[in-house]
Amino acid sequence: MKKDIQISYEQFKNSSELNDIEKKLFERAKQARENAYAPYSNFLVGCAVLLENGEIYSGNNQENAAYPSGLCAERTTLFWVAANFPNVKVKKIFVVGGPKEFHEKNPPIPPCGACRQSLIEYETKQNDDIDLYFSSMNDEVVKVHSIKDLLPFYFDSSFL
Repeated sequence: MKKDIQISYEQFKNSSELNDIEKKLFERAKQARENAYAPYSNFLVGCAVLLENGEIYSGNNQENAAYPSGLCAERTTLFWVAANFPNVKVKKIFVVGGPKEFHEKNPPIPPCGACRQSLIEYETKQNDDIDLYFSSMNDEVVKVHSIKDLLPFYFDSSFL
């Protein structure tokens, strides 16, 4: 049986189309990106998270000479938020990434597979969708209304 998968998303041609809180998240993710530690890949990623209490926290990717020991911006940020605010829901996540040397042609950069799996864990845990925005430095933004839109065949605790 073949099923078509429908993905719900929005595209913004530039950040001026975002609302005020989205613009703030975009700016915080861009700022966090500038502090990323990525001396090996030169691929910088920043992440900003909006919690249901209105607080915004940010993080970035952290590389290591032993490559598997590094961590993406999304997981760095989300794990810190979850450790410090375990009972506060995540409402929005904004990710800005791309090569250190910015090129106008860089498309919006979505989270990697490992980050998608980690993000779905928190969306499932809080039993509430998380709006995810991703972009490169060129101001074009993609928004999905749930992590499930990026990972439709996700693995969660219901399989255990």
